[in-house]
Amino acid sequence: MTQKLMAGQRLMLGFDGIELNEDLKHIINDINACGIILFTRNIESPEQVSSLCSDCQAYAKARGLPPLFIAVDQEGGVVARLKKPFTLFRGNPFIATVEDARAFASITAHELTQVGINMNFAPVLDIAPKGVDSIMKDRVFKGDAKTISRLGIQIILTLQEKGIMAVAKHFPGIGRTIKDSHFHLPVLDIDFESLMQSDMVPFVDAKNQGVAGIMLSHILYPQLDYHWQASLSPFIANDLLRNQMGYDGLVMTDDLDMKAIEHDMETCIQQILRSGIDMALICHKGPGIDTAFHEILGRLNRDENLYLMGKKSLERILRAKKKYLQG
Repeated sequence: MTQKLMAGQRLMLGFDGIELNEDLKHIINDINACGIILFTRNIESPEQVSSLCSDCQAYAKARGLPPLFIAVDQEGGVVARLKKPFTLFRGNPFIATVEDARAFASITAHELTQVGINMNFAPVLDIAPKGVDSIMKDRVFKGDAKTISRLGIQIILTLQEKGIMAVAKHFPGIGRTIKDSHFHLPVLDIDFESLMQSDMVPFVDAKNQGVAGIMLSHILYPQLDYHWQASLSPFIANDLLRNQMGYDGLVMTDDLDMKAIEHDMETCIQQILRSGIDMALICHKGPGIDTAFHEILGRLNRDENLYLMGKKSLERILRAKKKYLQG
């Protein structure tokens, strides 16, 4: 458990290219990243994705490193990185029943497993209330909190029964927002009791069903934390999700490259470590990746409390890898 490994395993990173290249070797060997995320720019064919994933895993093993999380956003519908002309991948049917959810997750798990992907950033558990022009209206299940919880849990259970880690998003709920965090910092001025009675219900149920991971939103909830959006908030990530809800799975940020993050990378890393967030997601190649790694490494060296929290994060990460990637 070297400090370099402790630092690198806190990063889930994106890259350019469709094969194991020098950028990926840097991410794996020099940074010791816990995993990579695939986007359309990394996907050409099922055979190519399979080779990419197997080559990356083989390289990590040859360097004496833990196996990689290899993730994708395969929600189905409008967000599905694996699309036609892939004959292997099918579109997401309209999920209205538990049977629909089970079928979708079963097909998705099979297709991801076939090419070496082991983590799906799904399901979306946000709730788009009636009468709200929600930014999420085309990505969420239709219905109330109980309906969304029931469908989401079936997807989680089916994916994970078949060896694919599910990551529920976007805690504590962004369905009421109308601005896109890719371009703005949305503010959701809602009280804790209202969130608990509606938006957070599916996440509590997902936690109770053992969801492998939960992704934090980039939304500012001033009645919960006036200063920091959820993805950088010690109260939301640690006090609420960890301590009050009792969640001990993987906690990760949404993409730190989004415009909703107005802070420099050093500030982001400071808040992520203070919050006990296990993994920072950085989806694009650039200097921010190296800055994040060195900032984590430096803070673990200087701060004993952050070091102890970092050990717990690494234990959670390695526990998930042992369960899902090593049998």
